Amino acid sequence: MKAFKIGPRTIGHEAPPFIIAEMSGNHNQSLEQALRIVEAAAAAGAHALKLQTYTADTMTLDIAEGEFFIKDPSSLWAGTSLYALYEQAHTPWEWHAPIFARAKELGLLAFSTPFDETAVDFLESLDVPAYKIASFENTDIPLIRKVAATGKPMIISTGMASIAELDETVRAARGAGCEDLVLLKCTSTYPASPENSHVRTIPHLAGLFGCQVGLSDHTMGVGVSVAAVAMGATVIEKHFTLDRAAGGVDASFSLEPAEMASLVTETERAWQGLGHVQYGATQAEQPSLLYRRSLYVVKDMAAGEVFSTDNVRAIRPGLGLAPKHIDRLLGHTACQPLKRGTPLSWEVVG
Repeated sequence: MKAFKIGPRTIGHEAPPFIIAEMSGNHNQSLEQALRIVEAAAAAGAHALKLQTYTADTMTLDIAEGEFFIKDPSSLWAGTSLYALYEQAHTPWEWHAPIFARAKELGLLAFSTPFDETAVDFLESLDVPAYKIASFENTDIPLIRKVAATGKPMIISTGMASIAELDETVRAARGAGCEDLVLLKCTSTYPASPENSHVRTIPHLAGLFGCQVGLSDHTMGVGVSVAAVAMGATVIEKHFTLDRAAGGVDASFSLEPAEMASLVTETERAWQGLGHVQYGATQAEQPSLLYRRSLYVVKDMAAGEVFSTDNVRAIRPGLGLAPKHIDRLLGHTACQPLKRGTPLSWEVVG
């Protein structure tokens, strides 16, 4: 499938995984903290920083009852209304420009997830290099078309979507002008468990839709992301915070700076380890061939003495006959005196 670029970064199998640090609402409504998150993401080696662009009013209605109130006791956000949650978690739009500017200064690509058409128009005014579509919006076909019409790369999370829904989404995106597309395998629980991550879906997604595929990872740690790279993921997105203990709407399933640095390192190692189908000694292994086992004289032998298991053994190093020749050799005689430690060759066999 076709590789492409977001800014200077190549998205594809010939490049290391593209690592996105998702700030979300972990700034806790402090621009100063948001800028510190940018700095920490850059220091950890992430390649991109992602925001979310919405307001509480563009997400939902200011109603604190019924389906607008989160009652599920397993939810991180139980006991609050959707409106209050989004009011707490949103990134003020006037912060986007300084956040993006700081990211650019530090060599980070910066873009966002728009949640409605007004957010797309706003982000276009900031000339973002790409767009992300969240899992909960991956069936919002008008929004998909609006973003695709910008002609910029799209990264779409696939959480909860069926194959039929994804097919409709991908057709809409491509039909509206999207040429560079990434689908992210995603489990829309917070946090997600490794058991529910199903990263074997990644090559299947790539085969179905012929595009780059990655992982939006809500699990704890970096193991699932490393496994995803082994399955062909070219993009990894992880929520990011300065300190989980300090709190924040998504802090409990976000990586801290040292963990983000580990993610960058370990996913690149996983990518490097993929290589290609390889048998036989690599160039780097050539010196190691010397230390294979081979047949050696292990006791001094006189000319005419019979080779036996008493005076011949397979040992290291590997300068003698291969061990497979032992049965053929036994019972023959030495055609010259042989010192202990002599590698055997057919020239010394009578």
